[in-house]
Amino acid sequence: MPDRLSAVDASLMYMEDASTPMHVGSLAVFERPATGFDFCSVRALVQQRLSYLPRYRQRVMAVPGNLARPVWVDDVDFDITYHVRRSALPEPGTDAQLAELVARLMSRPLDTERPLWEIYFVEGLSGDRVALITKTHQAVVDGVGTIELGQLILDDTPAEPDEGEDLWRPRPQPSKTELVAEAVGETVQQPGVLVDNARSLAADAAGVLGRVTGVAGGIAATLRTLARPAPRCPLNVEVSAGRVFAGVRTRLADYREIRAAHGGTVNDVVLAAITGALREWMLSRDVVLTDTTTVRALVPLAVVDADTMAHSPAGIVGNEVVPHLVDLPVGEADSVVRLQHVSHGMREHRDSGRWVAARSLARMGGFAPPTLHSLGARAAGTLSNRIFNLVVTNSPGPQVPMYAAGARMSEMFPIVPLLRNHALAVGVTSYDGGVYIGLNGDRKAVHDIDAFATMLEESVAELKEYSR
Repeated sequence: MPDRLSAVDASLMYMEDASTPMHVGSLAVFERPATGFDFCSVRALVQQRLSYLPRYRQRVMAVPGNLARPVWVDDVDFDITYHVRRSALPEPGTDAQLAELVARLMSRPLDTERPLWEIYFVEGLSGDRVALITKTHQAVVDGVGTIELGQLILDDTPAEPDEGEDLWRPRPQPSKTELVAEAVGETVQQPGVLVDNARSLAADAAGVLGRVTGVAGGIAATLRTLARPAPRCPLNVEVSAGRVFAGVRTRLADYREIRAAHGGTVNDVVLAAITGALREWMLSRDVVLTDTTTVRALVPLAVVDADTMAHSPAGIVGNEVVPHLVDLPVGEADSVVRLQHVSHGMREHRDSGRWVAARSLARMGGFAPPTLHSLGARAAGTLSNRIFNLVVTNSPGPQVPMYAAGARMSEMFPIVPLLRNHALAVGVTSYDGGVYIGLNGDRKAVHDIDAFATMLEESVAELKEYSR
């Protein structure tokens, strides 16, 4: 039997175009040790880790005539040097220059004739730092059989791993005749497969996923909102092919202090801070706000799923990421009241009985946030983008240092892809005492991404001021 893409994965492939590439990314910054951690050592590390996850050496092959969904096949011409690339900034490279490089790289779709991932080793940063920028297509990462590349290469000790022997040998690719014969055979045995493929080809992801969300359960609030379109918002415009990126550095202790003073969860505080930044950004654009103006965020959240408990190598054992919609009260002028509204909107998820606490997620094996962000983007991409205004993914990470090839990671920013007609996506990760927020925006619609980043910092500071 061919290793065929699922209906969801096929939809993610079909929906992609030059303006909306469907890859998830991350920006990780490392402190360069006195010796080691050069381009060759990172490439060797990636090469060694690929033996655990065959998907990263497979590519997507279409079935002639689209008689069935595409299949995963081994890339007989796999070339690690194509996927692990070297880049550099003019020394001493600034954070602004690094953000511009991230934006340019994220705007380029992955080559569908090759395995759907890339990683960039970036030198020249000030302070003797090195950055790794990853890109992985959402169709690759399911959290059960395959995890995100950013999680794959990180360890909880500085000891460099043994490289070991790579015994991978590609299987021959099927011929077009074989693909057609298999597709016809499947259609005869299961006529419904042809209907599912037609839905995928039409990018009818919401229709395809209707059955999936029905099985997931625990998302009654989301389902009740499906019939209501999202509020009007300046973020929902036609997206260009260009991108802008900004990283925001905040302290986990500040969010915990605000939570202790006003209740809720750290995630509620994060959403309230984003709400405050959205309010100031919209006011700077002369958007008229009333007391009841809201921006609807899709916030993918982890829930317990017993069906995956025995199958995930990702450290995401027993968990699933499902969409949750929350209306962010940008019309409310009082920051504490905004937090209370957000906390109320998130309470139904916490009361569902399937909620996975942040402390449980942070204890997952390895560094799970890259995979969780990818699953969050995947959940967002399978719903109609007319029912929400932006995506906000938030994944807690370990509060201890992580390493790659002996180098300590100092910070990590998730990069969530833009959906069609969505000009901003926000990814949040807590790690080793910090909360790192990645802002991915459309270059035309959110050209002032740096101003938005400053507003977000000020929003956290305002909440903290009212917590003393």
